Amino acid sequence: MTETPTEHGFLVLHGWQNHRPAGHWQHWLADRLTGLGHAVDYPQLPDPDHPDLEAWLAVLRTRLDVLRGQQRTVVCHSLACLLWLHAVARGAVPVPVDRILLVAPPSPGVLEQHAEVAEFTPPPVAAEQLAAAAKYTRLVAGDNDPYCPEGAVAAYGEPLGLPADVLPGAAHLDLEARYGSWPSLLDWCLAPSDDTPIQHRTDAAPA
Repeated sequence: MTETPTEHGFLVLHGWQNHRPAGHWQHWLADRLTGLGHAVDYPQLPDPDHPDLEAWLAVLRTRLDVLRGQQRTVVCHSLACLLWLHAVARGAVPVPVDRILLVAPPSPGVLEQHAEVAEFTPPPVAAEQLAAAAKYTRLVAGDNDPYCPEGAVAAYGEPLGLPADVLPGAAHLDLEARYGSWPSLLDWCLAPSDDTPIQHRTDAAPA
């Protein structure tokens, strides 16, 4: 019997020290998308407390090879954003995905301060390489992220020419910033338009 392809396929990738806690927005998003019948892969990357770039790249390649869906989207948070940039720089995304979302990437200066993740410091990446790996790349970040003090737009958005949603007071867009459920992100994942704005989760917006 021929398997009917799902409309959407999603690969959700976590960051440093993330053991996929049930309260995190990525866990919530994966559950909601799965419940709607989409193909979702939310792997635990190896040794998240002491990540190895080569090991994470190997998992990424494997997961991309089996990602199903007529529209394929990769959603990265924090260190996984840098994982994606390394894969792009190496040409390690053989079949381009449709959309890639980079959520709260840490800055090079912050990465360099931590021996556990210093090797993830981003390599030079050209716009042409980004376009070869994904038809559309988008950036979402808080305007007060302690892991990117210069701001994600200055560190990544402007140099790479990426459209960006900057959320006031959203910090690192993690559990500490009260990002558990995130309906606006779910809406973007399923919206027909790539340009659909990604906004605060309403009860996490600053007073």
